[in-house]
Amino acid sequence: MTQSDNTLTVAHQAFKHFQHGLATGEWNQFLDMLTEDFSFWFPAGKYHGLHKGKEKAREFFPYVSECFKDGLTVTLDHVTSNETTVVFEFRDEGLLFGELYKNRIAVSFDVRGNQICSYREYFGSNGKSN
Repeated sequence: MTQSDNTLTVAHQAFKHFQHGLATGEWNQFLDMLTEDFSFWFPAGKYHGLHKGKEKAREFFPYVSECFKDGLTVTLDHVTSNETTVVFEFRDEGLLFGELYKNRIAVSFDVRGNQICSYREYFGSNGKSN
């Protein structure tokens, strides 16, 4: 298996766990795939900016589930990858604090070995386009 194949395989597995976390609020499988020095960047709100450490991720992802109590439905649109990074573009929808929510999202996973060492999220349409 080449480095690019491994990166894509690991990232797809992590995305599957990520999608499950968004739908159910169960994040353990996703969190188990993160390195101890994991870092993430989020574009808005309480966790805006760069955060470092797996402990911070253990706070952040359950917080996302608090915002979307009934979970989010994810529709994957496109995947782009290179030797170390995979970007997933998707649409999600659900209820954000009880209000209808739809958005287009791109998340980037950096892969090291069989784990995710970095995550970056980008969003912006707020459901105004398909």
